[in-house]
Amino acid sequence: MSKTSNPGTSDGPAVTAADTGKDAGAGAGVEGAAGLTARLDRAQPYALGLFRIVAGLLFACHGAASLFGVLGGAKGGGTVEMDTWPGWYAAVIQLVAGGLVLLGLGTRSAAFLASGSMAYAYFKVHQPEGLFPLQNGGELSALFCWVFLLLVFTGPGALALDRLFGAGTRDGAGAAARERKTEEHGEREEQGTPVTA
Repeated sequence: MSKTSNPGTSDGPAVTAADTGKDAGAGAGVEGAAGLTARLDRAQPYALGLFRIVAGLLFACHGAASLFGVLGGAKGGGTVEMDTWPGWYAAVIQLVAGGLVLLGLGTRSAAFLASGSMAYAYFKVHQPEGLFPLQNGGELSALFCWVFLLLVFTGPGALALDRLFGAGTRDGAGAAARERKTEEHGEREEQGTPVTA
């Protein structure tokens, strides 16, 4: 290792080239991680939108299978009998709420209804069969319940029809845009001269 003296000092401590490279690499690693985090933050509304689309599609498919006998039909094949409680009503909620969530139209309300219906299904149908979802066959009901509850709080994300009707400013994408504007505004204030009274 060759030792070089610090520029600007006559008798300063010697710094190795390896030490200098290590510091530069550590700084680049921190900047790289911050850049990755910033890119992931910008993509968040789109990831949330795709999450919403998949969850809505899967939920709507359950409703369609029960109501119309498609995709293998209801449990054991066929359809659920019309106006039977809770099967037929659950299937209607699955089809309608799932379709609305899929499209991103009235997402929060549809997701709230879907989450509630899955909570009811879990506690009324599955939970009496055993304490844990793995024991009582209620994993799917529990998972759908929490997925839709998350969408109630996050909103539809990107790629939603809500955005066409002005509701998009309240969703995750709108929140991310507002956050970026706030950060930019804060940076401009820091760069400006302070105002004194």
